[in-house]
Amino acid sequence: MKRLLAYQPPYDWPAMLGFLSARAITGLETVVDGVYSRSIGWNGAWGTFSIQPASPDALELTLDFPDPAAVPAIVASVRRMFDLDADLSTMHRHLAVDPLLARLIAERPGLRVPGTWDGLELAIRAVLGQQITVVAAIRLAGKLVAQYGTPFHSGLPGLTHVFPEAGVLAGADLAALGMPKSRGRTLSGVAQALLDDPRLFEPARDGGVARLLALHGVGDWTAQYIALRQLREMDGFPNGDVGLINALVALEGGPVTARQLLARAETWRPYRGYAAQLLWTSLSRVD
Repeated sequence: MKRLLAYQPPYDWPAMLGFLSARAITGLETVVDGVYSRSIGWNGAWGTFSIQPASPDALELTLDFPDPAAVPAIVASVRRMFDLDADLSTMHRHLAVDPLLARLIAERPGLRVPGTWDGLELAIRAVLGQQITVVAAIRLAGKLVAQYGTPFHSGLPGLTHVFPEAGVLAGADLAALGMPKSRGRTLSGVAQALLDDPRLFEPARDGGVARLLALHGVGDWTAQYIALRQLREMDGFPNGDVGLINALVALEGGPVTARQLLARAETWRPYRGYAAQLLWTSLSRVD
């Protein structure tokens, strides 16, 4: 099934694709010739989707899924993942009061905040990424998918597994994958928390960050990162993030402390998440 997903232009597809490509988990996602593809699970059924630009105001979604009744919910999730309903003009007017952000917006006016397909998957990614590089975290995530994910014959090259179920991860000794035992316990605890509260990662639910902070091993950075990319709280702001600090230093000179970053970000509310994405993207070269 093919469907056009409309948006209000501009849309910075190279930046979105670059972000996803750098974090693609082997067996779960591929980026080939400008097309992002992944396996998905929904209510016990499995399938795949691929997405790519179709026109100046739409992306083309190709969905292969066995349950037609699930299509509207899947499309809604894909729209959130790719931030297709963002009101960029409103956010730009607010953020451009800061001269630095005004310059970054002018350079990439179609930049969006990449979302995620699944809340548990993002939470696992975020915890895996604590204190290690993105590359190392994605390598660990690939090992986790290969060992605990469900094998899946998708028909698309490179898509071999579906992300592990919460019940599987809650009972697994994930430290055996090659991480500190405390981090393995945090991962299993997050999975158990989702079993206890199936709405844990539901977007726009009140008190989302507080519930995340109550989980063992989930600090403010992790909670805010999940809030931004999964709960879609546009003011989510991973304060103290090394990338954000490095971006400010590179763009304006340093040194910059976490306290100074947080104070600077006060004027960016309620769109600190978009400001963060502008800063993160400034560190990378995407064409």
